[in-house]
Amino acid sequence: MRVMKWSMIALAVSAGTSQLAFASAQDESKGFIEDSTLSVKTRMLYFSRDRRNNDTGPSRSEETGLGFLGTYESGFTQGTIGVGLDAIGMLGLKLDSGKGRAGTGLFPTGSDGRSQDDYSKGGAAVKFRISDTVLKVGDQFTALPVFATDDSRLLPEIAQGALITSSEIKGLTLNAGRFTSLTAQEQTNRDSLQLKSADVFGGTYAFTDNLSTSLYYSKVEDYWRKYYANINWALPISDDQGLVFDFNIYDTKSDGQGLQRAAKDDATKLDNRAFSLSGAYNIGAHTFTLAFQRVTGDGDYGYGVDGGGTVFLANSVARSDFNAEDEKSWQARYDLNFAEYGIPGLSFMTRYVRGTGANTATTNNGKEWERDVDIKYVLQEGPAKDLSFRVRQATYRSSDGVYYGSSSIDELRLIVEYPLSIL
Repeated sequence: MRVMKWSMIALAVSAGTSQLAFASAQDESKGFIEDSTLSVKTRMLYFSRDRRNNDTGPSRSEETGLGFLGTYESGFTQGTIGVGLDAIGMLGLKLDSGKGRAGTGLFPTGSDGRSQDDYSKGGAAVKFRISDTVLKVGDQFTALPVFATDDSRLLPEIAQGALITSSEIKGLTLNAGRFTSLTAQEQTNRDSLQLKSADVFGGTYAFTDNLSTSLYYSKVEDYWRKYYANINWALPISDDQGLVFDFNIYDTKSDGQGLQRAAKDDATKLDNRAFSLSGAYNIGAHTFTLAFQRVTGDGDYGYGVDGGGTVFLANSVARSDFNAEDEKSWQARYDLNFAEYGIPGLSFMTRYVRGTGANTATTNNGKEWERDVDIKYVLQEGPAKDLSFRVRQATYRSSDGVYYGSSSIDELRLIVEYPLSIL
């Protein structure tokens, strides 16, 4: 799942025109060691999922884990071509689980059905920079709308491949890359998601401070090719009021063997469009959002082998993506920032999403709805500054149990995170 985040100026790149920058990032390089950073993020996660009325397996999954994510990013050597190195190290520890409560996606599961006590993974990437263009080859995290690694459990996915990011023109960011494997969140095998290859290309351009657009293309071998487009427009009304409109669309078509097919017909390959349109109104501490999403054509909007975060749609929320064939869905959302009331760092969100008309393997008119509540507090000062506490609760219901093997799911996540900057 990918949860879209909103702000008054929701732009992907800095504003600007097509003027060339006078000084490049490489010109300002201080050196390999001098620009290095080292950080460790600790995450403790309690995850509970109650599948009510589930007749096909365990009704409850409940586990607690402690994860450590260490990242080192070197600077670039000085000169025309800068060279650098990034490294990632991760460790996951099981704090609480049981054979009958495994399956949350926090840990690898053995043949006996029990979660492993611990697991670790990591990698490194070499990087090169010329002017404002960077080539990174090796293990990395990605956040492209057609190839995005997921970080919704204890430890994130890691992609293996090469990615070029160019910002030579102010306001324009271009990306091109090829990835050959993905390591799943709870796995250590580099090819655990069975990705053969994924080629991606695209970019984002900011026309003004308030208007940006994105276009991307990807081809995942033997799965699909995708086109993606986005328009984001922020419209300030006054100092404390504004509107943000966001439009996203995917066009997906099976490629090669078409390993993922339409759920209702194993012989039908994917050929669909999925789009969402949202509008957010912000006034002071309050933000009100309405969104509509629709899928047309053959099959669901498919993703996963190209990264668990590759779903930049408004109604992809905590439990469901509302992305079934022919499905229409609506969302109402409310956000509250308590900083306006003298409690900086405290935020609240709740939303309701309802989907209808979903065609799946078991129904031609499936219905589903989800209600989410999210409360987060981040310490603003003191020795534990940036320590955060978060409660996420999701209530999901669907007709005929067509989506997750159960028509009723209650989910709770308690998350404590502490990012520590060492260098």
